[in-house]
Amino acid sequence: MHIKKIVGKLHLWLGLTSGLLVFIISITGCLYAFQVEISDLTQPFRFVDRQNISFLLPSQLQEIAQQELPDKKIHSVLYESGDKAAVVSFYSFDPEYYYLVYLNPYTGEVLKVKDMDKDFFRIVLMGHFYLWLPPAIGQPVVATATLVFVGMLISGLILWWPKNKGAAKQRFTIKWSARWRRKNYDLHNVLGFYATWVVLIMALTGLVWGFQWFANATYWATSGGKDYQLYSEPLSNTTAVAVASDAPVVDKIWHKMKAEHAGAQSIEVHFPEHHNSSILAAINDDASTYWRIDYRFFDQFTLEELSVSHQWGRFHEASAADKLMRMNYDIHVGAIMGLPGKILAFFASLIAASLPVTGFYIWWGRKNKKQKDKPYPTLQPVSQKEISY
Repeated sequence: MHIKKIVGKLHLWLGLTSGLLVFIISITGCLYAFQVEISDLTQPFRFVDRQNISFLLPSQLQEIAQQELPDKKIHSVLYESGDKAAVVSFYSFDPEYYYLVYLNPYTGEVLKVKDMDKDFFRIVLMGHFYLWLPPAIGQPVVATATLVFVGMLISGLILWWPKNKGAAKQRFTIKWSARWRRKNYDLHNVLGFYATWVVLIMALTGLVWGFQWFANATYWATSGGKDYQLYSEPLSNTTAVAVASDAPVVDKIWHKMKAEHAGAQSIEVHFPEHHNSSILAAINDDASTYWRIDYRFFDQFTLEELSVSHQWGRFHEASAADKLMRMNYDIHVGAIMGLPGKILAFFASLIAASLPVTGFYIWWGRKNKKQKDKPYPTLQPVSQKEISY
């Protein structure tokens, strides 16, 4: 059998088995592309009037937010620029909940208490990550469908490749004057070709989250053979003598970060989760992306800074392979290239969502055509003796 026929069969059956999943993953990714921009336009509680006074301290915002959710455990306080609301997050795995409390950082006024399980973009994201299934089930299903989709992209590129120069022109343009079946064929092949390169990058970055073996292999290949270190929190020394201070430790850490990162666009201080947890401060000089964030850990008793061996530490200490892994999310959503990158990711996701649809119609049209073209058997006259009642 000719190689293209084998690839064609593979492409067909991969598409029929994974098409619906690929559509859901792609369309949810498309919807999520401008999550930040749409949220800023539709949620006025995310903004405040800039004032010429200091922000309230993390412990003060904690106290105010805790009154709104007295039975929930605080996770962090996020400060952004002077015209943005401060965000106090409440998060837990067991029992599972996720709330955000938006406050005026100057006055402490509560602007919004938001249950993130009812947030539109959070729901979209859960579909993109888990197909709205329990994570233990949905995550490997999404990862497997993404891996199959990578195979489809490669096989589709092989099928698209023209046999000669004469056939090349029709591979790059859509014949809009043709009948619907031909236009559908061109939409699948031509748009699929142009989007393949972007979609392939998005799929591969998705696989970094989807399979641990893929993340390990990516890091090994980009670091020159080093092992990928999973995230682990450095612990505080519970036997140490605590620093004597009237101020809460989270406030002291926040003041320290403000002094050392005067140009930061956001500073987030995480409260200790357990009696031996460290205090995490995340400082971002560019709030439009995440890969340059400085993650700094401090002993909650001595305030000594703690080092980590994984990529989620100080940015200037990260290796090239660490920085590439940090970029994974920003590459995946196109934010690494700013607004043009997000626009590119949006249209690439939209085209990716269309491929299972146009591909199905190609298969369905060919199947029906074969049935219509199949000759009917010649009917022979039947004698009365051959008819039984």
